[in-house]
Amino acid sequence: MRRKDKQIDDPTELEAVIRNAIVCRIGFSGNDVPYIVPVNFGYRENRLYFHSAPEGRKIDILRQNNQVCFEMETDVEVVRADSPCNWSTKYRSVIGHGKATFVEDIEEKKMALDIIVAHYGAAKYSYAQSQIAKLVVIRIEIESMTGKRSGF
Repeated sequence: MRRKDKQIDDPTELEAVIRNAIVCRIGFSGNDVPYIVPVNFGYRENRLYFHSAPEGRKIDILRQNNQVCFEMETDVEVVRADSPCNWSTKYRSVIGHGKATFVEDIEEKKMALDIIVAHYGAAKYSYAQSQIAKLVVIRIEIESMTGKRSGF
């Protein structure tokens, strides 16, 4: 990172950004074409989880290339000044890389869905088998991540 003064090194602060983020953007690459998708997500033990319909562009790309990147941010605020050239933005962000895999085990799928639901503040939920059958759950094993803060 070029600006070491903005780098977040503390693992607790990195996890706080993840736990407080509302949206995670996942970057995919298929046939040398980048593709990014905002998703609802959950996080536990250095893994991200998200769900999807069983068909679509991101699913097709993941079948070709399971290497992904992700980004999320919190505490975003535009800081205005006398001149727009002097404006800045306050934020905390995390960017990382990992490998995505399709969760096949039904119990792990339920656990992942519970993690996603809990991220948004809902209590544990009982999923109908028909609901689970209609979706795909994807796990990202985080291989690396960096954090950055500005204005704090």
